[in-house]
Amino acid sequence: MDEEQDQWIRVPVGDDAARWATRVRCRRVLFVVHNVTSATRLLDVLPLFHDDLGVQLLATCTGSSAFRSGVADLLAHTGLPVLPWEQALATPVDLAISASFGGELAAIQGPLIVLSHGIGYTKRLAAPSIGRQLAGVGGGGEVRVAPPVFGLSPDWLLSEGAPIADALVLSHPEQFDRLAVSCPEALPTAVLGGDPCFDRILAAHPYRDRFRRALGVRCGQRLVLLNSTWGPQSLLGNGEGTGDDALPALLAQLTSELPSDEYRIAAVLHPNIWHGHGPGQIRAWLDRARRAGLALIDPLEDWRQALLAADVVIGDHGSVTYYAAALGTPVLLGATPLDSLDPDAPIADFIRTAPGLDALAPLRGQVDALIESHIPQPGPMRFTSSVPGEAAVLLRRAFYGLMAAPEPPGPALLLPLPLPDPEPALRTAPLYVLTRVLAGPEVVVTRYTDPAREPAGAGDAHLAVHEDTRDPGQLGLAEVVFRCGVPDDPRFGPPGRWAAEVLDRHPHCALAAYVTGPSSCVVRTRDGALLRLTAGAEADADPAVYASAVHAWLAAGRTLTVLVEDGLTVRTGSTDHHVAVAAEADGPAAGGTRQRPSPTPADRSTAHASGADTPRAGRRSPRTGS
Repeated sequence: MDEEQDQWIRVPVGDDAARWATRVRCRRVLFVVHNVTSATRLLDVLPLFHDDLGVQLLATCTGSSAFRSGVADLLAHTGLPVLPWEQALATPVDLAISASFGGELAAIQGPLIVLSHGIGYTKRLAAPSIGRQLAGVGGGGEVRVAPPVFGLSPDWLLSEGAPIADALVLSHPEQFDRLAVSCPEALPTAVLGGDPCFDRILAAHPYRDRFRRALGVRCGQRLVLLNSTWGPQSLLGNGEGTGDDALPALLAQLTSELPSDEYRIAAVLHPNIWHGHGPGQIRAWLDRARRAGLALIDPLEDWRQALLAADVVIGDHGSVTYYAAALGTPVLLGATPLDSLDPDAPIADFIRTAPGLDALAPLRGQVDALIESHIPQPGPMRFTSSVPGEAAVLLRRAFYGLMAAPEPPGPALLLPLPLPDPEPALRTAPLYVLTRVLAGPEVVVTRYTDPAREPAGAGDAHLAVHEDTRDPGQLGLAEVVFRCGVPDDPRFGPPGRWAAEVLDRHPHCALAAYVTGPSSCVVRTRDGALLRLTAGAEADADPAVYASAVHAWLAAGRTLTVLVEDGLTVRTGSTDHHVAVAAEADGPAAGGTRQRPSPTPADRSTAHASGADTPRAGRRSPRTGS
């Protein structure tokens, strides 16, 4: 015990804390963290104690969760004094706040209030002391009993027949009804507190366009958000022995069926996935999708902003999917394990009635049809919180009531959702580009990232490849090679010099493009012309698209003179982007770069024969299967 106590903190609590502390007459509020998931809800309500000089905030971790990774870093980030669990149990507090039932909560010395860390209490989960429950033996073996509902059953709520918590926060009266049936002993502790997480989402809704821009969603694009809770039956899970593993095929569909410039793809994964398997493993599992432009959203800070930005969510039975439905966002269910839910919970009714993903049908048709015909269900918005916008007031009142202390004089306020750091789509996987040259001058461009098979569509095709592609063999097949960076990056030299080096290094490349910013790029053609492409104020596309459009224009036998005089209109989907084309002064170093003649059709056929699909009649068919 002495060795354990050596790890106990001495300030602001401890046997001699009064000797060292600066403010000694403070009420103690202890945040009890089970894992990162539950901590997110505690972080939602922590600001309700801001500006109260009479409160000392403390934190501890029960150590009872299977998902312990990430907790220490999160607690360190809060900057609160962190008590070892044994010290927390030995320290009297005026209030303890938990967002889970893990650990010896009944042993805490002070009033305890428990919040839900999701959309109320909906999932079945066996209490640690119960393990696997059996109804009996017969009919060829053991018969499993459905685990109790987490947070609404005696297994979780009672200790020696008495409620563990002094107050159990519920977000909607329907939860009171379920609690009265499942655990009437705990009903006197129930208080209506709303949903602080949902309130923060609702308050941030006016800034949806800002979140979309931060997440790299461009004009005319639809954001498709993947969401998975944790466990084998989730969207990311592989079916717990059933062989039902839909995600690999879904990822391939997302990146190869949805045109890159018309759809942005992102994923929100449950913290238990991140911290159970490890962030490095998650990135490794999703590497191909990430190279194709998938954005992995931070599960602690930015998932709510991504939810607000989404045009459609492909999800499962987790809380985030239900929050999406509560916002009125179209939801397509990729996993629907009803047996893991309380059948009387509103989310179970939603899972039974929401449209499901057809893994055998083309994905784009399902996504577009759902968005265009979507009529929000009233249930999710209604049942997520019966008091939207009031959680801060209700929860602070409950907190201070349990402490028998007066509330601070100012209003009870939650923190606004921060604006995420910009995350533009970076695609280093090869791009299959379909183009149609129209009068105007105008070029219709449709790009597919790393398609599993050659996309259908009218027009000519070429391969555009980022210089940092993981498969450098694709650079030998590319007709457009591009990269992104600041124009004065000393590692590459001026954009014109870099482009000349690329053309010299890759004889089958017809155009090299250096993207210098969100709306501009410098391109060099095989015949040596150096051009700057600058999008107009109303344009909003990846500048590499403009480079592919210029290549298509020249490959069709059109002249640069028209582009320089009139500019170029690039159409992606239903969006037009007007681009100014200007001749760029060439640097002295670029002039000595040897230019190679433009490859003939026979040359390209030879190149494709070394690793590409056989071209269709009348068009080139680049291989993009790396």
